[in-house]
Amino acid sequence: MEDLTQLGLTVTELRFALDTFYFLISGALVMWMAAGFAMLEAGLVRSKNTTEILTKNVCLYSIACVMYLIVGYNIMYVDNSEGGWLPSFGSLIGSQSEGADHALESDFFFQVVFVATAMSIVSGAVAERMKLWAFLTFSVFMTAVIYPIEGYWTWGGGFLSQAGFVDFAGSGIVHMAGAAAAISGVLLLGARKGKYGANGQVNPIPGSNLPMATLGMFILWMGWFGFNGGSQLLLSDAENASAVAKIFVNTNSAAAFGAISALIVCRLIWGKADLTMILNGALAGLVAITADPLSPSLVMAGVIGLVAGGLVVFSIVGFDRVKIDDPVGAISVHGVAGLLGLVLVPLSNAEASLLTQLYGAAVIFAWVFLASSAVWMALKLTMGIRVSQEEEYNGMDASDCGIDAYPEFVSVKSAN
Repeated sequence: MEDLTQLGLTVTELRFALDTFYFLISGALVMWMAAGFAMLEAGLVRSKNTTEILTKNVCLYSIACVMYLIVGYNIMYVDNSEGGWLPSFGSLIGSQSEGADHALESDFFFQVVFVATAMSIVSGAVAERMKLWAFLTFSVFMTAVIYPIEGYWTWGGGFLSQAGFVDFAGSGIVHMAGAAAAISGVLLLGARKGKYGANGQVNPIPGSNLPMATLGMFILWMGWFGFNGGSQLLLSDAENASAVAKIFVNTNSAAAFGAISALIVCRLIWGKADLTMILNGALAGLVAITADPLSPSLVMAGVIGLVAGGLVVFSIVGFDRVKIDDPVGAISVHGVAGLLGLVLVPLSNAEASLLTQLYGAAVIFAWVFLASSAVWMALKLTMGIRVSQEEEYNGMDASDCGIDAYPEFVSVKSAN
């Protein structure tokens, strides 16, 4: 009997260790997505703004880690009432509960990298004309309060969770929330100079480094296996291990189908293979499948990616037509595809309903959009959020950072 008891304790400890390790490795993969966002955005902006956007990505990740540790995690998960809407406002991450499947610190680490992902979405949408310090100040509010509150309503057991809202890994909670914060800032910020003509034409502003942008997309694709796979939370038994395997395959398929869909749409519309649209097509597939990467069949996961990859092309064009300037397509990729993922969940998950999914999406978007708008407006009225015309013309690397990303690059023009 004593030997059996000891064996049971050993098995329990091994499962605890394995699930903790899986959580940490998944978190590390999601942390690596910070590099993906940095490379993608740096490749899709002009060379004169490269250092500044890299600086933003390094600093926003650091701010997210600090603020979520100090207050954000507590707001989202600690001492909150089931089904409520007003969270507790304590500090730090609480204490380990008895019988937990993994170490508390591993849960915090996995959650904090999601917060940074939501904030990274904002970075690309406001690129090339927002003041660095205004953006970093907004990052404090987004990662400390705005995101954690809607996180409590959903993953933290709040009223949206009780209503039956389903968002497995964050199509709405992370991605659409980031897009909501982004569009609220873009509307107050305005478009880049020269992006739109007086008679309604759209003037393309090409990125400076497409190899870097492509690398960023592949880093994000890789990191998404931690994003979705880690959200299964457990790995240490056959059922959970099989679920993780299916999540990996569905995630990969959605991205691949999304890229192919964007390629075909571009060919049909413009007769060209637009690399930037293909990159965003893959990312849109990833965002859409994130709402529920486990329930769909392998074929259905591909269909979700196919729809998302095609839709994002039309979305990017549509936002340009209404003069909402998004240099990297973040609002379309994370907002439109995020909403799409949420509304498609009931097709394969019997526990979800379309009305509940729409209700949850509306609440998340409204909260993040309104709260973010209030912060952006306060920043606009105090420190200002947009750089001067001269700073925008010369590039934000010079005004904000004092370091050129490509100091040896010389533009050579023909004497003719």
